[in-house]
Amino acid sequence: MYVVELSLRLTPMPISVQRKELEAAEGLYEEVGRAIESGEPKVLELRCEKDPHKRIRLLTAEVVAVQIFEKSTIGGSGKRPGFSFEA
Repeated sequence: MYVVELSLRLTPMPISVQRKELEAAEGLYEEVGRAIESGEPKVLELRCEKDPHKRIRLLTAEVVAVQIFEKSTIGGSGKRPGFSFEA
């Protein structure tokens, strides 16, 4: 399972979408990346693979970051994937 996580401007919690296949996750990652780079605001709809009735629309101008990572089923250090500062 792969997670594509979007950070939105002025929103403390990210939006996450899961994909079963790496290719599908990378495709979504690239689509969001192109939308950010274009600089033109547009509406992007994200759908759940498991339940197609679960969906969300967001304005691409509000996306400030996107990341992709593999969801681990094994318990680890409890640290979230991504980038962080440690003191």
